[in-house]
Amino acid sequence: MTLKEKNVLVTGGSRGIGAAIAFEFAKKGANIALNYAGSQQAAEDTKKAIEEEGVTCRIYQADVSELTQVEEMVKAIESEMGQIDILVNNAGITRDSLFMRMKESDWDDVIATNLKGVYNCSKSIIRAMIKQKSGKIINITSVVGLSGNIGQANYSASKAGVIGLTKSLALELASRNIQVNAVAPGYIETSMTDSIPDSLKEEMIKKIPAGKIGRPEDIANAVVFLASDEANYITGQVLSVNGGMYL
Repeated sequence: MTLKEKNVLVTGGSRGIGAAIAFEFAKKGANIALNYAGSQQAAEDTKKAIEEEGVTCRIYQADVSELTQVEEMVKAIESEMGQIDILVNNAGITRDSLFMRMKESDWDDVIATNLKGVYNCSKSIIRAMIKQKSGKIINITSVVGLSGNIGQANYSASKAGVIGLTKSLALELASRNIQVNAVAPGYIETSMTDSIPDSLKEEMIKKIPAGKIGRPEDIANAVVFLASDEANYITGQVLSVNGGMYL
């Protein structure tokens, strides 16, 4: 499998799953546009690691929940790197709380980043993909978008929305040679999960038939496959990577 000379935009790519996705694309020869919202240092560190693979990597700061910022980012990428061949909508946040205690702002922030962010980025890139008659969009959803989860009504709703958006876009764009799919991670070892108490982690692992936590690389491998020519006849699908946690 090779993705040599392809240009890939990975949102939320400075750390965790996003960084692993960007790095895996780089290993396959793709050039990386790395989006981040907060830590420039983390983005710079990831950029440095990616460039060691001998590909181009540029970093772009933008809040994906803000359409104007996304449009400006996309214009900059197209000007500096050329057409965007692959979009990975990975950026996401959590604001966990039981629904009865959940603040409106926590609901709005999660929906804005996790769902509207996918709308903003896809909307800003699709027209160019239609003109070039090719493209891949891979959206990162979550196991809780399929199963729901206590204390994550906002996150679950946003990720379920991503699945619906994925399937609708796939139907609209299939005739234009653009494939749209989603990857639904289960329990993956990231900074988001590091803060979970060990006792709770042990209980969660007991619910995973594989008996272990997934790695960011497990998600990256699935994303890169869906972005490759080997997946050209796959669209509108949700690939669950969860060790059997939810079947």
